[in-house]
Amino acid sequence: MRSTHFRIPALAAVAALTLAACGNGDDGNGGSTGDGEGGDLPFGDSITIGTKIDQPGTGILIEGEYQGMDVDVAREVASRLGYEEDDISWQESPTPQREDMLVNGTVDMIAATYSISTERKERVQFAGPYFVAGQDLLVKNDSDIEGPDDLDGRTLCSVAGSTPAERIAEEYSDLDIDLSTYDTYTLCMEALAADRVDALTTDDVILAGYAAQEQWEGQFRVTGNTFSEELFGIGINQDSEACEEVNEILSEMWEDGTMETIIEDNLGDYTPSDANPPEEIGGHCA
Repeated sequence: MRSTHFRIPALAAVAALTLAACGNGDDGNGGSTGDGEGGDLPFGDSITIGTKIDQPGTGILIEGEYQGMDVDVAREVASRLGYEEDDISWQESPTPQREDMLVNGTVDMIAATYSISTERKERVQFAGPYFVAGQDLLVKNDSDIEGPDDLDGRTLCSVAGSTPAERIAEEYSDLDIDLSTYDTYTLCMEALAADRVDALTTDDVILAGYAAQEQWEGQFRVTGNTFSEELFGIGINQDSEACEEVNEILSEMWEDGTMETIIEDNLGDYTPSDANPPEEIGGHCA
C-alpha cells in the first residue's frame, strides 16, 4: 500500500491515468460476462459479485462474512435474478480496478459505492441508481474545516481513481490543496488519526460509517456540507443483457420497502444526504 502526494494542478493533468490501474487476471471464481448455461440465469449457473471489504456500513468483510448496504443490495438482486446464496462468490473490488474487473470478466456485477459517471460508462454499464449520496469531508472534532473552501493550504486524503479525488482536482484547482491519495479509505483514516492529513473526503455515507467504528468513535465528525450528488449504481459488463432486468429489480426493492430495510439495518440512525428513492432508476444501460 502506498500514498501519493500531488499538488492539485498537477493531479488535474494526470487524473485520468489513475483509472488505468488494473486488476487483470482471473481470480479463479469463474466470473463471466454473458449468458451461460444456467437456463434463464443471466450470468450462468453462478454469479461473482464485486464489493468493498473495508467500508463500514456499505461493504466490509468481518470474520469471513461480507456485510453492508451494498452487499445486501447485491445479494437481494442476485436472489431475485434466481441465484441461491451458495451460487454467489464475492470478490474485493478496489476503486481503481472496478472497470477492469468488469471488462475482463473477473466479476459479473459490482456493488461498491460505485458512482455512475459519463467516463465510466464508456467502459461499463450501470443498473440503477439505487442510492443517492453526496461528497463530504471527515475531520477531527476540533478541526475548523467546514467545507472545501477551508482546505486551502491543508492536506486532504482520498483514494486514487475515485470520483471524490477527481472532483477535488478538477473543481478546486484554484486552492492550494495537497491531495494525498491512498489505495483505501482505511489508510486515509489512519493518516487522519495520526495528523498526517487534515481531512478525508469521499461520500458522506462512507465517512459516517468510518466515524462510527469503535476505534474511531467520538474522534471525528462529518461536516454535513455536501458538495456533490453521487448516484450509486451496480456496474455490469457492457456486453451483458441483464442491466434492464436489474433496473426492474431495484425499482421493485424501493416499492416493496426492501431498500428502506437495508438502509436502516446498515446505516442505523445516520441519515444520509438523500435516503429517498432516486428520481429515476434506469437510463444507464448500454
